[in-house]
Amino acid sequence: MSEEYDVLVAEDDDQISYLLNFMLTREGFKVKVANDGQEAMDAIAEIKMPRLVLLDIMMPFYDGYQLVDHIRNKTDWKDVPIVMLTAKSQEKDIIKALEAGANDYVVKPFQPGELVTRLKTLMRRAA
Repeated sequence: MSEEYDVLVAEDDDQISYLLNFMLTREGFKVKVANDGQEAMDAIAEIKMPRLVLLDIMMPFYDGYQLVDHIRNKTDWKDVPIVMLTAKSQEKDIIKALEAGANDYVVKPFQPGELVTRLKTLMRRAA
């Protein structure tokens, strides 16, 4: 039987993934961290649909746009809320992510409290 997680985090920066895992675990969420696009693809294939997916855009193997597309085309995951968390701050990047199917977009550096509130809000709406 596959594992159940509240949040799947795909982030290739070790410090940021550690911080996200710490923050979300402290808030009571069970977190699965994927350290690159391939680990994220593997997790999507192996775990049950989480309550939310948090994706970086720039990662090795598969980028965040490819992962959004993959998730939105996966029948049992297509409605999971997706938040992009990235250093890419240009309007064209934000539009591309939202048009691909992301529900929200947060630019790094981020405010931890704001990010957690955004995630909780999306999870409440999706419940």
